[in-house]
Amino acid sequence: MNQTASTHRADNGVNVDALLGARAALTDAPAGAMFKWRATSQWINGTHSRASVDGFFGLGEEQRHRSRFEFDSDHPEIFASADNGATPVEYVLVGLAGCLSAGIASVAQHRNIQLHSVRATLEAGMDLQGVLGIDSQVRNGFDGIKVHYEIDADATPEQIAALVAQSQKRSAVFDIVANPTDVTVTSSKA
Repeated sequence: MNQTASTHRADNGVNVDALLGARAALTDAPAGAMFKWRATSQWINGTHSRASVDGFFGLGEEQRHRSRFEFDSDHPEIFASADNGATPVEYVLVGLAGCLSAGIASVAQHRNIQLHSVRATLEAGMDLQGVLGIDSQVRNGFDGIKVHYEIDADATPEQIAALVAQSQKRSAVFDIVANPTDVTVTSSKA
C-alpha cells in the first residue's frame, strides 16, 4: 500500500523537487524549453553503423553529456549480416522502454510510491515483405507495438495502472512513435 509522506518518503532515485523547479522555471521562460537532440551515425561496413550522442541544445545554449555514448546497429546473421549490434528498429523499442520507465519512476517518486522493480517487455510485429520490396502494399515499419509492465511497488493495482498511464501521457518517445512526425532527409557529397 502507498505510504504517506508523514511515515516514509519513497526513494526511487528521482529528484522530483528539481523536476518541479525546472517545470516552474520553464513555465516562466518558455524559450528555454526548446531543445534540439542530435545523433551522428557513421557507416562501418555492410549493414553495420555506429551512432554517437554527445551534445544537444537546451536552456538557450549548447549542452554536453558527461560522456559520449556510442551505439552499434546492424542486422542479424539470418539477413546475411554480421550482427554487430541491435537492429535500428530494436533501438526504437529500447528508446520507448527507457522513456516510459523513466516516467514511471518519476511519477512514482512524485506520488510517494516506492518502487521495488519495474520490468518492461516490448514486442513489435513487422512484415519484411515491405522492407524487401516484395509487396509495395505492405508497410515498412511496425504493424503495432505491445508494451507490458510487471511492477512491484508499495501500491495498489489501480495506483500502478495510473503510474503507467501518466508515464504514457507524458512520454516523448511514445508521442514520437504513436503520432506522425515530420522527417526531412537531405544529402550532399562529402
